[in-house]
Amino acid sequence: MDLARYLPLSQRGRDDESGVTGDRRVELAALVRGAQRLATIADASQRDDLARAFARDAGLLPRESGPVVSATDLDGLAAQIESGPRRKIPDLQRAVRALLQLADAVGGEARVPPLTLGAVALQASITAPFDRRAAISGHTVVAVDADWSIGRGPELRGSAEGIVRFLLGLSDVPPRAPGREEASDTSPRPADDPRDLG
Repeated sequence: MDLARYLPLSQRGRDDESGVTGDRRVELAALVRGAQRLATIADASQRDDLARAFARDAGLLPRESGPVVSATDLDGLAAQIESGPRRKIPDLQRAVRALLQLADAVGGEARVPPLTLGAVALQASITAPFDRRAAISGHTVVAVDADWSIGRGPELRGSAEGIVRFLLGLSDVPPRAPGREEASDTSPRPADDPRDLG
């Protein structure tokens, strides 16, 4: 699925779009509940600190002072998000980044839905630092484990989470051209290999 087809002024067909919304409350609440699940993996002494770090990094708490959040509060926070004001894609992007960081901290799996990762990848492809955007510029970036792609041009492939991690600066492994395996980068090369020049 080419996510660009769902942007305004795209060439998509004219279907009933009455159910289409830019409101990301449901997705954001699901990420907060995912954070609660991950926080429970940690030692009991670390759970509340991890929950607060997630909520702060996700932009769900005021920067100055605010309510103290514990791991058990995250479900209530998710319910508040669902019934609160509209949330947009930048909110989702911050929460996905915070959830991936939490997953790394506890050694768990983030379990972000593929279309949420696709929406974040699309947003990050225009807001990421220049070097990240340059790495994918002029390419179609294809998530091999999800039904989405972004951009136009020769293909670069990666896992949906791997693409998002790269664009959000959580990984230095960019999506790669088809057929180019990780192992090929570390395998012995002839002395005159052009990749060794420059």
